Amino acid sequence: MCTSIIYSAGDGYFGRNLDLEMNLGQKVVIMPRNYPLHLKNLSTISHHFAITGMSIIQDNYPLYFDGANEKGLGMAGLNFNGPAHFFSAQEGKVNVASFEIVPYILAQAATVVEAKELLANVNLTNQSFSSTMTNSPLHWLVADKGGAAIVIESTKTGLHVYDNPTGVLTNNPEFPQQMTNLANYRNVSAGEPQNTLAPEIDIPSYSRGIGTSHLPGGMDSESRFIREVFTKAHAPVGTNEDECVSNYFHCLNNVAQPKNLDEVAPGKFEYTLYTDCINLTTGTFYYTTYSNQQINAISLNNIDLNSSELKSFELATQQAIHHQN
Repeated sequence: MCTSIIYSAGDGYFGRNLDLEMNLGQKVVIMPRNYPLHLKNLSTISHHFAITGMSIIQDNYPLYFDGANEKGLGMAGLNFNGPAHFFSAQEGKVNVASFEIVPYILAQAATVVEAKELLANVNLTNQSFSSTMTNSPLHWLVADKGGAAIVIESTKTGLHVYDNPTGVLTNNPEFPQQMTNLANYRNVSAGEPQNTLAPEIDIPSYSRGIGTSHLPGGMDSESRFIREVFTKAHAPVGTNEDECVSNYFHCLNNVAQPKNLDEVAPGKFEYTLYTDCINLTTGTFYYTTYSNQQINAISLNNIDLNSSELKSFELATQQAIHHQN
């Protein structure tokens, strides 16, 4: 399970929590402009926007979990087991394998509007990367540095692209149902709620934060969606980069999963492997891991973006503690 957001605070900050029960060997991978992007059904894209993101590399091919390009467009794939459905290649369609959709979009689109244009005739196919790597059932959040966001879902009824005014995505159910469910929490407030239960009776509050008492607290995807929409909607805007990045990480920390609280199989627990954040204006990639809460940064612009070779960075997983005495 996962949570992804676009947080607008001057610049746009895009990224996600990756919640899973196993480490996949992910690292930060930069795809420079001249890396040949080979596609299953389409011509190779030889020159494209540079991309940075969290990925594994298989046979010198980046399988991105999430990332952003140098123009300020971000994209993340989140678990969508059940509703997700991919198709065989169809004549007359732009057939893109589901594992290719992140680099396919980020290589060519600079904005959400351009991403929509690319998606207009796309058919997401069920072709696997290899015989040993099956497709993951995913849907995707796409957002640009201006704050616009969409959700991409391929179900049995076809490919759907939804405008996303919340800038938040978790997992099941399908996105329209998540939006409908928001109405059940219209009365949640960061302030002291008005007594509409019995206005003629003096009902004193026994605690601060009563306005948030109806927020769901579970780790399930609907609860995290509601909680993150509320958190992000009330997040402060920093006055500088450090404050904005800190605010962003606080937003996602509110829906992060500690170990041993979400058992997905006997003795196996899902937890937040990493949280990442990409400044969509500067291209700086920030991340923390479960075992290292220090914010680490990698700059897209500190490598040769005209190269044809992937550049990867191992994650800093050793906890860094500042000892003051």
